[in-house]
Amino acid sequence: MITRVERISNLTVGAVESVAADEISVLLEATAPRSIALNAGVPTGFPRLNGYVLIPNETGSLVGIVVRLWIERSPLTRTGPKDLIDLPFPLRKLTLTPVGTLAWRHDPDEDRGYTTAFHRGVTVFPSVGDSVLLPTSEQLRAIIESESHHRRVNIGTSPLLANSEITLDPDRLFGGHLAVLGNTGSGKSCTVAGLVRWSLEAAQRERLRNRRNNVPNARFIILDPNGEYRNSFADVPGRVRVYQIPPTDPGAEPLTIPGWMWNISEWSAFSSAAPSIQRPLLQQTLRLLRTGGAIDDSVDRIIRRRMRYLLTSLNEKIASGGGAYGDFGPAQGVGEFLQIIIDDGNRYVEKASAEVKRALFTLINQAQTLRDEHKFERRNGTAFQPFSETEMVSLRDNVSAVLDLFLAEGETPLTTDDAPIPFDVNVLPDYLEHVASAASTQAATQTAGLIVRIRNMLADTRLSGVIAPENSPSFSEWLERHIGGDGASNGQVTVVDLSLVPTDIIHLVVAVIGRIVFEAQQRYLRSTGSELPTVLILEEAHTFVARGREDESAGPTASDTCRTTFERIAREGRKFGLGLVISSQRPSELSPTVLSQCNTFLLHRLVNDRDQDLVGRLVPDTLGGMLRELPTLPARHAIIVGQAT
Repeated sequence: MITRVERISNLTVGAVESVAADEISVLLEATAPRSIALNAGVPTGFPRLNGYVLIPNETGSLVGIVVRLWIERSPLTRTGPKDLIDLPFPLRKLTLTPVGTLAWRHDPDEDRGYTTAFHRGVTVFPSVGDSVLLPTSEQLRAIIESESHHRRVNIGTSPLLANSEITLDPDRLFGGHLAVLGNTGSGKSCTVAGLVRWSLEAAQRERLRNRRNNVPNARFIILDPNGEYRNSFADVPGRVRVYQIPPTDPGAEPLTIPGWMWNISEWSAFSSAAPSIQRPLLQQTLRLLRTGGAIDDSVDRIIRRRMRYLLTSLNEKIASGGGAYGDFGPAQGVGEFLQIIIDDGNRYVEKASAEVKRALFTLINQAQTLRDEHKFERRNGTAFQPFSETEMVSLRDNVSAVLDLFLAEGETPLTTDDAPIPFDVNVLPDYLEHVASAASTQAATQTAGLIVRIRNMLADTRLSGVIAPENSPSFSEWLERHIGGDGASNGQVTVVDLSLVPTDIIHLVVAVIGRIVFEAQQRYLRSTGSELPTVLILEEAHTFVARGREDESAGPTASDTCRTTFERIAREGRKFGLGLVISSQRPSELSPTVLSQCNTFLLHRLVNDRDQDLVGRLVPDTLGGMLRELPTLPARHAIIVGQAT
């Protein structure tokens, strides 16, 4: 019978030479295996990169992974006659990265009275001279397979560990955010499709085993710009909904993202609306359409629209601080703005009701007084002294007083200007033209180009079917089709094929879908108290969540809007049951905010040095050194690190 001490002695291959928090150096014994170790129970390759070794301590054993092998030439120390010549003596050495602890656990069901279990983190570091051991096949299995209740989905085998099965817990994998990174052709799309399929199959088997409804309560929404996934789940009946730009494949449905679902930021990015005048007028027009307002030339409606425009402009100036009114240059613009208030007020004051007339007179008199007090003459014309914040706030309050009279008469403002209330998107240019004309001649002139752009975009047959479909679904119908009903009764997978979506709107389509899915998750949790488990999968993520640039324009672009949406999902989505999977071949071009929020990384071959460096700094724990083999990984091979492992 072999004692425990003898067993440890047989497995000893070296001793600790130096210790740091992220690196341990080991000197191998002269008798340590040179290619194959036979004393671990089964033939095991040793020493090999990414192989495991153990360093026993009082809690069990520290588990280290081999990240470097080398030979150091050293003179052979000997005593004897002086005429003997010392020859160089090779010292074999290893560098280890500590990855966790293999601890003993009391288990009365075992013959030995204990079992071993692996957990991440190191509580006791070794000392110089401590023995380094080969793990037995049983210990290797404990390291690789981890806790038994987390072994649910088999994703492959480990070629380094006698083809041991690699299994993951889908709750850990999709309960956080996952980054699947690798060069083109390395197998990213197959990996993503496999993870979805295997997880659903495992969940279905478990529910059947527990005699429950075999429909997993999970939703996967795949945003696919290359059209790779539309046939990936074709053999899984009743689980997949595919949306495409018409003409659609058999079994697919037309993709529609109606314009009435878009918020003001998305409309501004779509139409390239300038932030100063065009965006406030566009926002006012969308509010009018969502409240069911008609184009009406009555004096009251014109005054109301005009006051809303003035209030929005004043709020923007006040929010910008003294730079918008407290210097001589901006003060010139404020003086012209005051003249517009005076002219428009005089145009409508006599036709207004008595109460509105009194409020308008107060506003006109204040505007005239401010203009006279700050005006002065100089050689090249009239100029204005800087205005104070108190004067601007007082002017805004008088504009609000006029507007409040209309609200008091029974007009109910929207809960939010971005509420998804259906309206006819095709009439938006006509309404915008009317609102701009009612605002002022200057506003109508500066909005003319915006109106032409929107008309042309809505007239484009490639865009109109997506933005303004003839048979637009209700908001609840759209949510049920694209996200899935309660309990995922109508399927667990939605594939949005974006391959034929025009480049003019593809970023906005992705942004709108992402935002609506996120907001639906928020509202479902608040209304029911439970989460709606959903995973949003974004292929070619470097296209949609690209790193921001310092030279970006003042107005929001479609790519800016898309990136902002997914950065918010990355930061907050997990709180509401929304997981994010990003798949990309250029991680160095991705938004740092999105990448830094990922909990698990599944890494295929990466050749670019910038991508390798970034990934090495992002991965959790101290495993960055292990990723130096990324350029040599063959297809269908990957390294997975993070929360799910």
